[in-house]
Amino acid sequence: MKIKLFLDEDVHFGLASALQKRGYDAVHVSGLNLKGKADEEQLRYAAELERCLFSFNVRDFIILHYEWLQHGHEHFGIIVSKQFPIAQTFSSLLKKLQCLSQESMKNHIEFL
Repeated sequence: MKIKLFLDEDVHFGLASALQKRGYDAVHVSGLNLKGKADEEQLRYAAELERCLFSFNVRDFIILHYEWLQHGHEHFGIIVSKQFPIAQTFSSLLKKLQCLSQESMKNHIEFL
């Protein structure tokens, strides 16, 4: 099953529509009225929606990932990346998504 994505506010909103055109179920924080919410709240919301969160906020989401595992919380994956131009991010993310599944990302973190 293809990964369903939740893009946080650091990621350009146009990336969601570009991914949708490639057949991915992708939503952006701005379309969910969650802009400005804390990282943990965004991860919690992504988990409730059974979506893998994608962010450029590498440090904070690595910490949250391990805190959640330590406390027995489950999420549907986190993909983090350094910030690159949108075309490069899109290309790298597509390559990564082709190798992953919704099931393989549960409680897992990946780096672009």
